[in-house]
Amino acid sequence: MVERKMNVLVYSGNGSTIESVRHCLYTLRRLLSPNYAVIPVTDTVILKEPWTPSCALLVFPGGADLGYCRSLNGEGNRRIQQYLRRGGAYLGFCAGGYYGSSRCEFEVGNGKLEVVGPRELTLFPGICRGCAFKGFVYHSEAGAKAVKLQVNKEAFKGESDLQSFRSYYNGGGLFVDAGKYADKGVEVLATYADPTDIDGGEGPAAIVYCKVGEGRAVLTGPHPEFAAINLNPNANGPGYPKVVQALAEDNESRVNFLKALLTKLELAVNQEKSSVPSLSRLHLSSQHHYLVGELLASWEDIITIEDGEEYIKGENDTFHIEKRSSRWSLNSLAKSLPLPGLSGANVEHGADEKSDSGSDDRIVDFNAIVKRIIPHETDWPGTKETPCFNHHSFYANLRKYQHESEGEAEDFGQALMYGEVVTSTNTILEKNPKLLSHIPEGFTVTATTQVAGRGRGSNVWVSPAGSLIFSVCMKHPMDLSNTAPVVFIQYLAALATVEGIKSYDPGYQETPVKLKWPNDIYAQDPTKPGKKEYVKIGGILVNSSYSSGNYDLVVGIGLNTTNAAPTTSLNALLPSHLPPFTLEKLLARILTKFEILYKSFCRTGFDRAIEQRYYDNWLHTDQIVTLETQGGARARIKGITRNWGLLLAEELGWEDRPTGKVWELQSDSNSFDFLKGLLKRKV
Repeated sequence: MVERKMNVLVYSGNGSTIESVRHCLYTLRRLLSPNYAVIPVTDTVILKEPWTPSCALLVFPGGADLGYCRSLNGEGNRRIQQYLRRGGAYLGFCAGGYYGSSRCEFEVGNGKLEVVGPRELTLFPGICRGCAFKGFVYHSEAGAKAVKLQVNKEAFKGESDLQSFRSYYNGGGLFVDAGKYADKGVEVLATYADPTDIDGGEGPAAIVYCKVGEGRAVLTGPHPEFAAINLNPNANGPGYPKVVQALAEDNESRVNFLKALLTKLELAVNQEKSSVPSLSRLHLSSQHHYLVGELLASWEDIITIEDGEEYIKGENDTFHIEKRSSRWSLNSLAKSLPLPGLSGANVEHGADEKSDSGSDDRIVDFNAIVKRIIPHETDWPGTKETPCFNHHSFYANLRKYQHESEGEAEDFGQALMYGEVVTSTNTILEKNPKLLSHIPEGFTVTATTQVAGRGRGSNVWVSPAGSLIFSVCMKHPMDLSNTAPVVFIQYLAALATVEGIKSYDPGYQETPVKLKWPNDIYAQDPTKPGKKEYVKIGGILVNSSYSSGNYDLVVGIGLNTTNAAPTTSLNALLPSHLPPFTLEKLLARILTKFEILYKSFCRTGFDRAIEQRYYDNWLHTDQIVTLETQGGARARIKGITRNWGLLLAEELGWEDRPTGKVWELQSDSNSFDFLKGLLKRKV
């Protein structure tokens, strides 16, 4: 089986700079969403985790490539080379370009700045020599320029009609003799239009494409990923504003070049002009309207009043609780109007004045934006206020499923906070303990789009519109640790998700979804009928803290439901005679399933009945895997322990006969790659 590659990994470890990583993340997310998750990763991930099967592109940003060498020489570079030879893709900006060449010659003869030596990756078979233009100063814009790049249109085979554009440059190199390496799979993508300050040999290049086995790499000297709007014109010297202005004038050409470059790396690029999404208002409602007032009253101790307005100043976010009387005031309306450079999609839902980007390319600090909560104490939000989520449908279906549960489901989803665009449903809760401690059991936050979605470990789950995204608050008593250990909550959430899908309505029980240990949701690939190949469509993240005798849990679930990207969706799995899933009804079904399961778990633990339901829905029964931590021993997966949720792996000997030895493996210290049959200990 081949896992669909949906991760774009941006190296953020030793040697990288914060600014370069930010520019990479922002630009690539804008151009590649919703088809890929663009994720920062450290050297530890490259060295220790099984990142290669799901990686569509590995990116090395600007910085100092000696730091890359110190961390990744040897095993790290071996893994990168193997990934590329087997069909992977590499993009190196500036320092990433030096690092990807066979030799780096940086500021030769210039005292402390000089860096000279071979490099292990050797994606470009020659020398990357710099600086192409004099004046570079570390951690400064003193040597920054708007360099003109001449584009080699022939290399893009009609994908770009660009002839030239100006790009940000600060210390980048020149790929020496690039024109001589055509027989080794090297193509010149762009050259510096102006004479450089160093010798570039025959056919020197500013940007090159290199064929590496079955894979491909693009190395750059300049920084086409830097947008002018994210540069401070007053950062350095009187000439710098002119640099920024020149880059701003060529911004559209820069973006078009990047799209062509990513397409050449065989990525699916978002060709639509996208903008920085503005955070929307958060609508607070309840199944019973009076409970909203009671909830607000319980927040009295954490509310601060300033100029007559109420705020909750959490550890990570500040929340403004809007008064109903001022909800449609002129001041509030002004905040709701689209600002220059922002998408008109958020006219109704309110771009905060602090999120004024002024450009589609501005990097926004979403944590600094005040989140605005609208309490609905007498009615539910109407379709004009929340056009992407129907509260009436949600609560009607919640009531229906609660009635069917005969009293076993009554809390989860009873209080709901919805935002069309949020940072992350988990972050809003988990990163603000002051607010979390005053939230009742079953309080749920849901959204249409997340701009900073989070996943397990280093992962980020892509959450375009059409995904079901929500987080549930739970308070699990510490005194249940022996009979109902908290580690099982992730298993219950995964089981509730799959069972919720299959019990959505009569006829949906055959929907081909399964659990992947420990907490992912997989579906049979509908593009390959007749083959039992599975793709990931959802994931679960549980954050835990402790207070007053309870584990305060935030259980986050993301599930591709109506959206076609980044993999497949639930609706693509359905036969034509079944109505498609709706987000509101599916949310109500999963929440009630989860609550029923959880209450049973609290009474009897992970008993044989729940255990059997889990096995009925998982992918791993009798799967044979390799245990890397045990010297490559073969083992057969037998299940999980009912006391602590450890994975049971039975050692196999000659002719795959059991030896009698059984390992118990923890989900938090191991990565289980179902598609490779590999069990690997994380470091």
